[in-house]
Amino acid sequence: QLVESGGALVQPGGSLRLSCAASGFTLDYYTIGWFRQAPGKEREGISSINSYGGAPYYADSVKGRFTNSRDNAKNTVYLQMDSLKPEGTTVYYCALRYGPVEIRRDRYDYWGQGTQVTVSS
Repeated sequence: QLVESGGALVQPGGSLRLSCAASGFTLDYYTIGWFRQAPGKEREGISSINSYGGAPYYADSVKGRFTNSRDNAKNTVYLQMDSLKPEGTTVYYCALRYGPVEIRRDRYDYWGQGTQVTVSS
């Protein structure tokens, strides 16, 4: 099971840290991607980090504001989100795949259930 947590209501300009934790298996061998999907829109890939924690890939929409990291000892991947904008209000998902970093959603094999982030004053 892959479980996201950390979603909350936050004011514009604020920060949140999302977690993606695995239960029952190790994340050590997987690339982990972060995605978000607003109602009526396609699921957007925003970041990806490989199994050994190499330099993550970021979509232009989050570059410079979000930081993707992992702690394999804790079997958890994190997405630090700073300078949040109202358009970031959506459900955030993590997913895993074997292979290099990638933000195309069809390249991922297993998904979490998502966590809601609301950016509003």
